[in-house]
Amino acid sequence: MSVVAVLTAAGSGSRLGHALPKAVVPVAGAPLVAHAARALLAARAADGSRVTALVVTAPAEHVAAVADALRGVGDDRAPAVPVRVVVGGATRQASVAAGLAALPPDADVVLVHDAARAFAPPALVARVVDAVHAGHGAVVPGLPVVDTVKRVAAWDADGGPVLDTPPRDVLRAVQTPQGFARDVLVHAHALGADRAGDEATAASDDAGLVEAAGGRVWVVPGDERAAKITTPRDVVLAEALHAAPAPGGTL
Repeated sequence: MSVVAVLTAAGSGSRLGHALPKAVVPVAGAPLVAHAARALLAARAADGSRVTALVVTAPAEHVAAVADALRGVGDDRAPAVPVRVVVGGATRQASVAAGLAALPPDADVVLVHDAARAFAPPALVARVVDAVHAGHGAVVPGLPVVDTVKRVAAWDADGGPVLDTPPRDVLRAVQTPQGFARDVLVHAHALGADRAGDEATAASDDAGLVEAAGGRVWVVPGDERAAKITTPRDVVLAEALHAAPAPGGTL
């Protein structure tokens, strides 16, 4: 089965203290988007299939910077993996839709990954692809929630009332890459297209669109190295995790 990937790289670097997009901020010796792309391209599913095309979404004013950060990524494969940078949208959902429109038409499996989760290991990518190959139309990696979580009715500067406390054993903190049968993802985006233009209504992840369309989403074990990088503290943690030996051996 043909596997392709959309890598979203349109996030702001303001909370990292940078004027450039977060994706081109250097961490552990390379831009975040380059780390994320290399992990996607290094992954090998159980049947031997690998990502054969990568589309990266970027802010219109920073397409060249993102393309520069990705120069040479994928060239060590034979044949070389095409890496294309396209202009993203006003929201993450709109950016993924732009990436989907630029993918080759013969793809069977689509991965959607965030450059902010730059150190998601290839083994995690492969685990997601394997689950799609096993027949799950939508797959997300997730980690058990260790904090007690409260559901609130409303929230403002003074706080808000608690509705209930969901049991932690049924909660998972969801990561990327998320994997989909292509027709499932395209259908979900088509049904939810009217939500994409506004951050208040746009889906925060693609699995949410599948759920809204009535689809079933499967969760596989996540990886702490796939943590989202948003603040300077996250950078320090990501560098430490990246430098540490991989659990059970090499990635």
